[in-house]
Amino acid sequence: MSINVALSSTSTNNRFVKIALLAVLSSAVALTTGCATKRATSEVVVAPLGIPSGQIGYTGAVGFQNTSDIIAAANNLQAVVYFDFDSSDISSQSASVLSQHASLLSSNPAAGVVIAGHTDERGSREYNIALGERRAQAVSGYLASQGASTNNLQVISYGEERPVAAGANEEAYSQNRRAELSY
Repeated sequence: MSINVALSSTSTNNRFVKIALLAVLSSAVALTTGCATKRATSEVVVAPLGIPSGQIGYTGAVGFQNTSDIIAAANNLQAVVYFDFDSSDISSQSASVLSQHASLLSSNPAAGVVIAGHTDERGSREYNIALGERRAQAVSGYLASQGASTNNLQVISYGEERPVAAGANEEAYSQNRRAELSY
């Protein structure tokens, strides 16, 4: 009888060892296959649909708490700059508009602006999100070069998700290739 008990406890121990090894092995497999490699990301915010776009004074999820004086001054400025197809270069016309914003921001160090980059519908969603980011970053870089504090500039990309003009023609596309500044 004692031999059967010894065999029975040995087989029970083996079973527990096998279960423990199986648990450790499956945890290791789950950890190594379930975790994606982290990629370097920029500071761009991709906002979900439903957040207002292009509203002066918007202080929602990605905004600043600007005073009414700053918002009133911003309301007197053009809040949109446009881009050529597949470009994030600042045109001379856009530079003129952005210089006014830079002046407002540099003379009001507490003022902040959200810069939203947009594209037309051509290209993949991923490409357009990246292009919208490049456009918003170009505007941010221009404003910073003109004296605006980089801490008060926030970049967001909507890509093709928020068109202002419907249609599949150059007139609509040119209106959708833009960056909007919201105080």
